[in-house]
Amino acid sequence: MAAPAQQINFTDDKISRLIMRLAIPTIIGLSINALQQFVNAIFVGTLGAQAIAAVSMTLPIVVLLTAVGQGIGVGTASFVSRNLGAGNSLEASRGATLALALAVPIGGTITVALLLHLREFLAMLGASPTIMPAALEYASTLLFGYTLMLLNVVNGFIVRAEGNTRFSMWTMITAFALNTVLDPIFIFLLDLGVRGAALATLLSQIAAIGVYIAYFLKKRGIVRIRTSYITLSVDRIKQIAAIGAPATITSILSAVAFMLLYRAAAPFGDDSVAAVGIAVRLLTIGALPIVGFCIGSQTVLGFSWGAQDFARVEKAAKFMLSVTVQFSISFSALVMAFARPMVSLFSDSENVTEIAVPTCVAFHFFFGLFGVQYVVITLLQSLGRVRLSAVVSLARQGYLFIPAILLFPAIWGFNGLLASQALAELVAGLVALFVMLGQIDDLKGMRTRSVGDRVEGKKLT
Repeated sequence: MAAPAQQINFTDDKISRLIMRLAIPTIIGLSINALQQFVNAIFVGTLGAQAIAAVSMTLPIVVLLTAVGQGIGVGTASFVSRNLGAGNSLEASRGATLALALAVPIGGTITVALLLHLREFLAMLGASPTIMPAALEYASTLLFGYTLMLLNVVNGFIVRAEGNTRFSMWTMITAFALNTVLDPIFIFLLDLGVRGAALATLLSQIAAIGVYIAYFLKKRGIVRIRTSYITLSVDRIKQIAAIGAPATITSILSAVAFMLLYRAAAPFGDDSVAAVGIAVRLLTIGALPIVGFCIGSQTVLGFSWGAQDFARVEKAAKFMLSVTVQFSISFSALVMAFARPMVSLFSDSENVTEIAVPTCVAFHFFFGLFGVQYVVITLLQSLGRVRLSAVVSLARQGYLFIPAILLFPAIWGFNGLLASQALAELVAGLVALFVMLGQIDDLKGMRTRSVGDRVEGKKLT
């Protein structure tokens, strides 16, 4: 069962302590969520190659569905934290309630659309006749619970936006534990196969939504969810969508980028595809703590911005930057220094290892800039700066990477593939750094003007 919520003092003078208190549970929660997918794969893998292939085939669908939830969640979290910082908990509650209310028809519409064209969609993804039956079983069962999953994602962002990251963490742990227990029961004991894996996930999501309902009914946080707050306010919808849309597009582009990356590697042989897969997996491992840290820290930025405490926003952003850059540089150095033993954990093939080692080095050469990118994206989302947020968030796996991966391998072969990832990481990092310096200057200017206004006000009184 999820642990009781604990109220956070957002005015804590020790901002580094506050950020770490919020960020660490979020990192753990996201890691547990990723581990859940891994555990599911282990159980399904025992059913044979076709079963694991069928579940893997549905991954783009899962990415698409998750992207919608992240978009609504990010936009709502920004809206909630800024209004809480401004002392307007009522507006924060109305925005959160509206987001949850909109999630229901959005989830239902997507579910119906995919169910009606599921076979065609899976065929487009490359599902063979032998894989199709199992893929249909798994995906159709999972889709019936999609609206619940969408609500859980949005609930998690709302709870974290008001500072209760520990509660969100324990809710995810609860869902993971239940999923892990139900997987072998449904898959093996009840002999439901891949459908059993989907049912286990569905029931764990129902349990999680029950925990969140209890949280809001017992008023454990600041935000109140009430049906009377449901009003189709165009302004609120615009604020949530403006911040959320780039987040959704970024998640979708991430899936597209990986698909293009593997497609570009395919002409060079299966060993090259495997090598790229190992490098991507290491990149994901390194990115997860940074993403979790920034999501957990977003509340401090949004709250401080809403309170017009510009000095605190600047201080929080600089601390976040120092932590993420140190981590990303250390991780990239570790991978480049010990690429061979790390690769050997994933493959015992000498051919794969010989390709994977330089691939890992190239992919991580500029990974030290990833920390800058994600902090800047989080800062811009927290401040409600829509256009700049889109410019930075769509760079790394969007308008920089996609043209490069389509062009460079055709010119320079496999080295062109490596250059595509490295160059996109470098330029995206430099763009983020440039934007970050501009934001720091803006915050300093706002802080100076704010102090001047207060001094002027005292003179007038």
